[in-house]
Amino acid sequence: MADQKAGVNLDDKSQTYLMFDRIAKTYDPLNRVLSMGIDNMWRRRMVKHLPEGDSLALLDLATGTGDQLIEMCNREPRITQALGMDMSEGMLEVGREKLKKHKLPEGTTLKTGDATSIPAEDASFDVTTITFGIRNVNDVPASLREMNRVLRPGGRSLVLEFALPSNFMFRGLYLFYFRRVLPFIGSIVSGDKHAYSYLNQSVEAFPYGEEFCQMMRDAGFKNVKATPLTLGIAMIYQGDKA
Repeated sequence: MADQKAGVNLDDKSQTYLMFDRIAKTYDPLNRVLSMGIDNMWRRRMVKHLPEGDSLALLDLATGTGDQLIEMCNREPRITQALGMDMSEGMLEVGREKLKKHKLPEGTTLKTGDATSIPAEDASFDVTTITFGIRNVNDVPASLREMNRVLRPGGRSLVLEFALPSNFMFRGLYLFYFRRVLPFIGSIVSGDKHAYSYLNQSVEAFPYGEEFCQMMRDAGFKNVKATPLTLGIAMIYQGDKA
């Protein structure tokens, strides 16, 4: 489905990173307001899904301004190596300034990288994460296969992404907020009406629940499961290296 009026093509997301370049400066504060801080709680929950191991190397894809990477490193001392990748240099610039304010593992860095063709060798990491980013990649199956490829034996991939609540009444309220309120506030604060229209469109078009779990299995993951968050607004998906 293409939406040229909104300036976003949901069939071809190869240029989506340019949209994030435009909203990078307002992205973090606006996220806190629009989610009422719940997104931070979800990121903390991701830490509880890390695999076993005394020393973990982390790759955070679609890292944006580095929120998930920072959360992981601050809360889990077993992470001794961390790398964040994103296609948006605008978001990475904001993230690099944030990294300076935290005590992170030596060598922690953010760099340009495509989640559908990760510039890393096979079996390089113990954990790959992607938070609110998998729906933005141009080829989701390719990205999942790449996440599996760069994992070491026993490694785990974690995906945090929006979903649609199953409760009929709550789903209606949620969609009203997503379709009407969020784009309105987002466009005023960011000055970019396209970006926050894209958010609800991409969430509603993206597979979730069992459908996404099957995509992970098809990419080679085992022990795949989904954990719903806040009445199903979001999901944490996890899959282990087969």
